[in-house]
Amino acid sequence: MTAQEIRQRFLDFFASKGHKIVPSAPIVSKDDPTLLFTNAGMNQFKDFFLGNKIPDSRRIADTQKCLRVSGKHNDLEEVGRDSYHHTMFEMLGNWSFGNYFKEEAIAWAWELLTKEYGLDPDRLYVSVFEGDASENLEPDLEAKEFWKRWIPEDRILLFNKKDNFWEMGDTGPCGPCSEIHVDLRSDADRAQKDARDLVNNDDPQVVEIWNLVFIQFNRRADGSLEELPEKHVDTGMGFERLTMALQGKRSNYETDIFQPSIRFIEQASGKAYTNSYAPDAMSDIAMRLVCDHIRAVAFAIADGQLPSNTGAGYVIRRILRRAVRYYYSFLDIREPFLYRLIPLLSDAFGKVFPELKAQSSQVANIIQGEEKSFLNTLENGLRRIETIEPVKGEIRGEDAFELYDTYGFPIDLTRLIAGEKGLTIDESGFEKALQAQKARSRADAQKQVGDWIAVHAGESNVFVGYDQLEVEKAHILKYRIVRVKNAEQYQIVLDVSPFYAQSGGQAGDTGTLQVGDDWLKVLDTVKENDLIIHIVDQLPTNPEAHVRASVERTRRQATSQNHSATHLMHAALHEVLGMHALQKGQDVDAERLRFDFSHFQKMTEEEIARVETIVNEKIRENIQLEEDRNVPIDEARKTGAMMLFGEKYGEQVRVITFDRDFSRELCGGTHVPATGEIGQFKILSEGAVAAGIRRIEAVTAEKAEAFFERELAELNEIRTLFKSPLHPAKNVANLIEENKALKKEIEKLLAAQAGSLKDDLKARVETIGGVKFLAAQVPLADANALKNLAYQLEEELGDVVIVFGAVVGDKPQLLVAISKSLTESKGLHAGNMIRELAKHIQGGGGGQPFFATAGGKDANGLEKALMAARGMV
Repeated sequence: MTAQEIRQRFLDFFASKGHKIVPSAPIVSKDDPTLLFTNAGMNQFKDFFLGNKIPDSRRIADTQKCLRVSGKHNDLEEVGRDSYHHTMFEMLGNWSFGNYFKEEAIAWAWELLTKEYGLDPDRLYVSVFEGDASENLEPDLEAKEFWKRWIPEDRILLFNKKDNFWEMGDTGPCGPCSEIHVDLRSDADRAQKDARDLVNNDDPQVVEIWNLVFIQFNRRADGSLEELPEKHVDTGMGFERLTMALQGKRSNYETDIFQPSIRFIEQASGKAYTNSYAPDAMSDIAMRLVCDHIRAVAFAIADGQLPSNTGAGYVIRRILRRAVRYYYSFLDIREPFLYRLIPLLSDAFGKVFPELKAQSSQVANIIQGEEKSFLNTLENGLRRIETIEPVKGEIRGEDAFELYDTYGFPIDLTRLIAGEKGLTIDESGFEKALQAQKARSRADAQKQVGDWIAVHAGESNVFVGYDQLEVEKAHILKYRIVRVKNAEQYQIVLDVSPFYAQSGGQAGDTGTLQVGDDWLKVLDTVKENDLIIHIVDQLPTNPEAHVRASVERTRRQATSQNHSATHLMHAALHEVLGMHALQKGQDVDAERLRFDFSHFQKMTEEEIARVETIVNEKIRENIQLEEDRNVPIDEARKTGAMMLFGEKYGEQVRVITFDRDFSRELCGGTHVPATGEIGQFKILSEGAVAAGIRRIEAVTAEKAEAFFERELAELNEIRTLFKSPLHPAKNVANLIEENKALKKEIEKLLAAQAGSLKDDLKARVETIGGVKFLAAQVPLADANALKNLAYQLEEELGDVVIVFGAVVGDKPQLLVAISKSLTESKGLHAGNMIRELAKHIQGGGGGQPFFATAGGKDANGLEKALMAARGMV
């Protein structure tokens, strides 16, 4: 059975049991502030478990793209080193929301595994929760009794809370779980040892394949448990592990999920894959790691998460760079390579996850650009490691950490290079620096979320802000206190709210809540899954009082103007650049709009001007907004409305149209009733965000007007300075040409001055230990002149060490130049010397073995630095 057949059989089986088959949510979590990535199949259904939303079907099944690289669920370090851990993986799952419970979940799991898939029942073991006296939790005897219908009791194993009690997080729905494990060992190995003793003991051949979670409790912030009014089922089966079991393999990487990629890597690297899991089998580890990591990176980018230096983008960049480090170090691949695997992935997953195939060339270009950039950084790191001075044959822990943190060197790569040089690493020092960094990150992210305190019954949380900016009579459903870095934040949920919650790249509304006699300032409005949360500056004295909710009108209007302008600009980009210029992200608030889109080169001035012209024409046409709500998703598709990859759309969508022949998109944001309200539109900047991704920042309405006023004021100031109201551009051009001519004259004068200095400096050369040495403070105020003088002297004097001090622009500077032959024969290193000498002028610097410079703050230290240089030589 192929992997694709295995996946489809799972979905068909649960469809036959009355389950609605739904698509995977994006791998990047967008509306859940507690997660960067989707790390379990249940993430997209959290609102159903929490009671914030009612599902349209009580039975659901799917296959979900998941990523586990941070927090509690972090398998990163095991990837490539064992046979079954991954960063990105598929989770096959079936759910019941207040419908069936333990009996059916257990019976169907057994039927699918043994009847549909044909797994040998004698190789299966199950675990159930043994109870926990500290929480007053009884053993899950109910699940055990249901299992006894299908499997001998001696293969039903009891485990503690760590293994068999599942929790969504520190708070929230939770419950006992029952895991199904499969014994993949040979008959000979099975005869020697009972698999009962290997379950949950990290044996690579006795692995968990399916977890059935029975959600029946809610964990409160104080740690206590309360029964849920409805019982739910949440199951998750690792697709890769299941495929390993059904295809009779001993490793996930032997299945047809990974083998095409491994064969491709073998061909590209010229190295054979030996299927070894020895700790030192680095080429095999690297191949497994590369074909795992490229999946995580590719699907994240396809779902809209670009590599970056913050948040989820930082995690994706680190995964990508980790793969580059391994193919560079252990597969001897020196050119960008990961991007070449994208066609294989897009073909393999095209049917189940079509978003990757639809964007394969763009995803490949982004990855290739990231690889090129990091390979340069990697080369710099290798040069840096050459300058590290070991202490008693050991690389200091802080230096190893610098290589890890700044240059992306894994510690095993640093160990390898150190070993080649006969050195060791201060492992404890490295670990100390690493833990200190993690502690800083934890402190930055520290957040304590209190329990929701219910005020009024009911779970309706209705948004009416498309039609009105004020609600006269709302009620507080619940509130809670959140502590972030020791500061308290107050959060309120209303039954009816006009406040738009931050989502889809649009900022949340601000305004006021009048609760009885109290006036609460709404600082922001955010969305937690589908729950609208108002962040306020205080809690009301009487939470049960009626609430008057008022949105700040001017801020909402400015935000809506910017959001509608992004729709017009998106359509204009399609006209000017082509239909490939698709939105890849946006950030819209009352101040400006920021819009990311796919395009592989810098826009020309003419293209930018054309986009501006089109948008402003549409503004002047005063096109009326057409808004269609609750449109079935299939009907919306037929209209040709723009749908974005990486967005999670429901069964019913909202369609925003400005001229049916110009702009029609699915969108949940707020908009102006007619384009004339935008006033005017001006692009401030256009630049690259990543390979193949451009970013435009623009302003509208009053902000655009203010921009033009500033520009005109500056232009008038220039006219005043030239004392000429006509042709300011021509005046500036003439001034630039005059400046260039004067600079050339100055360079000639400096060269003449340096030439007259040479004879004097040659007379001051001395010989120390057989090495010609010149140290002098030079009266040159230009860094380039100083450098040229050193090069000329080195060429005329032959093998020499030159150290110059000078004051350039009121700042002390040092320069060290060493003939290359001396760096080899005498072991002298200009970069190492300059780092020590710079301390005398309260500065820092660096460079290559033959040339280095430094700047500082204290010019009085120049003479001391020159004397210290003599001592070094």
